[in-house]
Amino acid sequence: MTENSNQQNNLDKGIGGSPKNLMIPFLLLSLRGGFGLHGYKLIQQLTQLGFSSIDQGNVYRLLRQLEKDSLVKSEWDTSSSGPAKRIYSITDAGLEYLDLWAESLEQYQSMLDSFFNMYSNMFMPFVPKGKKEDPEPK
Repeated sequence: MTENSNQQNNLDKGIGGSPKNLMIPFLLLSLRGGFGLHGYKLIQQLTQLGFSSIDQGNVYRLLRQLEKDSLVKSEWDTSSSGPAKRIYSITDAGLEYLDLWAESLEQYQSMLDSFFNMYSNMFMPFVPKGKKEDPEPK
């Protein structure tokens, strides 16, 4: 089995075809800018992108797993005062994996759009453009 097939299988392990760990594409996308970032900065970006409760330990474990899978690489930055910081950057394999995520999420978004269109039509009556809904009697 090829590496891309393994990566695609990892995407498919979610429930009902939904991506299993949405943090992965956000981390890879944050690293996509070509600038190395340390873990704390990545956690800040995840928070800004809408991840409300983040277990920092999980983020660092995920980064180590991504590095083990050759999707990210890291090196120690000792240029600033204070303790050394591990700086993460995306690899070429990580860029390919991010593309797989984008394709998968695009399909998932289409499914979600269909769901919410159906949901809205069931619970909100259709009002043609130009026609106002009759006010409820008082």
